[in-house]
Amino acid sequence: MLQYIVSMKTNLVKSLQLPKDVCLGDLKVTLTGNREAWIENYKGILEYTNQLILLQAKTCQVSFEGESLSIDYYTNEDMKISGNISSVHFH
Repeated sequence: MLQYIVSMKTNLVKSLQLPKDVCLGDLKVTLTGNREAWIENYKGILEYTNQLILLQAKTCQVSFEGESLSIDYYTNEDMKISGNISSVHFH
């Protein structure tokens, strides 16, 4: 039943040409080279070191790996990560 509701909501958003990230709460990651990442619609910070930042999203986890990583700012809805980002993984 839940899958049916999700499918209906997804089809409605698609047919009305609404932005998926806003309507469905999808994670949005914007990278500027390998030095900065802006993340929107995350749920929480699971792990934070200067080599790994692991975030919880609505439907997955995302990890940023690299060196000298830091969270420059964060709110309940978005954040900015900077440093030398070597990889981004979705789990």
